[in-house]
Amino acid sequence: MLSLHKTVRKYFGEAIVVTQEVEDIISSPIVKESIINNSDCKILLDQRKYLNKFDSIQNLLGLTDKERSQILSINMANHPGRKYKEVFFSLGGTQSAVYATEVSLEEYYTFTTEESEKMELFALADKLGGNLELAIKRLAESKRNPQSSTT
Repeated sequence: MLSLHKTVRKYFGEAIVVTQEVEDIISSPIVKESIINNSDCKILLDQRKYLNKFDSIQNLLGLTDKERSQILSINMANHPGRKYKEVFFSLGGTQSAVYATEVSLEEYYTFTTEESEKMELFALADKLGGNLELAIKRLAESKRNPQSSTT
């Protein structure tokens, strides 16, 4: 793993590691050494569930206090009328920012995991003869223009 990361950097590439659990990376000293110490770009999503462990995560990732406050602010004051998630980016420890990631309503309803939204979508698809693509388009349109009908 360490050799891979060093070789990729040697040729001006960047290896990408994606995990939902920080423990996956930090539980192995070899993985931790090869990934964390050779990663200039760090992208983090909401870390509130790690709030009690965040001191160790901050030390592990080499985050500044400014970066820590940026990360812990993610999704804390989102605009109530918009559906988006915030993402933290740190580039080489010199630049960092939190950005909103917003997709079209069609993309949002395609990948939603909210049970009530999925049920609404599937009920509409049933009314449309099982056409999920059309149901997504109609549902998105009905949310953009509440006075229009979804059928």
